[in-house]
Amino acid sequence: MDLKRSWMFVPGHRQRMIDKALGLNADAIMLDIEDGVAPNEKDTARHLIGEALGQAKAPNSPARFVRINAIGHARMDADLDAVVRPGLEGLVLPKVETVDEVRKVDAILTEREPKLKMPAGGVKLLVAIESPRGLLNAAPIAVCSARVCGLMFGAEDFGRELGLPTSREGEARDMIYARSAMVIAAASAHVQAVDGVWVDLKDGEGLIGFARQSRQLGFSAMSLIHPSQIDPINTLFSPTPEEIDYAQRVVNAFEEANARGDGSIAFGGQLIDRPIVERARRTLEMAKLLDIGAYAKGAGG
Repeated sequence: MDLKRSWMFVPGHRQRMIDKALGLNADAIMLDIEDGVAPNEKDTARHLIGEALGQAKAPNSPARFVRINAIGHARMDADLDAVVRPGLEGLVLPKVETVDEVRKVDAILTEREPKLKMPAGGVKLLVAIESPRGLLNAAPIAVCSARVCGLMFGAEDFGRELGLPTSREGEARDMIYARSAMVIAAASAHVQAVDGVWVDLKDGEGLIGFARQSRQLGFSAMSLIHPSQIDPINTLFSPTPEEIDYAQRVVNAFEEANARGDGSIAFGGQLIDRPIVERARRTLEMAKLLDIGAYAKGAGG
């Protein structure tokens, strides 16, 4: 899994915002042609995004994804014509409800990639789950194409379909079931689970509380709408040095015990068996994927 913690929406019709976003420390940017762009600005967005994708990519710069209009929408074909080109790393598919919708885009990409001299299967798909029907189909959607790299929860559209209030508490209790169900669907397919945005830019404490809960629910990333949200999200979705150190000590102790023929051990006053060790190994793998220094110093192979 190519882990990306922070996914930032960028209005595709705003040249200045695109230029700035290309140099930010978000793990991925989602250049938007969908909800963030008015109908009379969509042609501008397609043109500007196409130009941005053609620019050379600097080391450690964000992955470049594009959120197109909904599958089957009259505007989708124009979106794909404009943005499927070298430099595109992935598409964000909004409002997905069925496997067939994802497979339709997969087939289009499979047909176009060789013609454009792009690597076969190279364009990934982040699938947005934004409705009850989409949530009920999330598990098969997550495994229907090798291009699917993650599921992203769209809280605003989902909440509207349920008739929920537009305001959100920091812990978003009204969405816990739906968010957890999407995490389980993503985990079953070994793809990322990306939580929705925290929209109140003035409430930094709310963002932190929401992101902490997201990680506790099993999300590995969040979407965001402002550069000020990048660092908190990157930090909260990364293992801490203490977590990495503990994980490495657990793995080392278990491997030593295993070499002696012991299947479980007592470590730090806790019984350590294989499920706990596998969780520790996942922490170390996450640190490796994120190139966190503590891992490089102490984790070994």
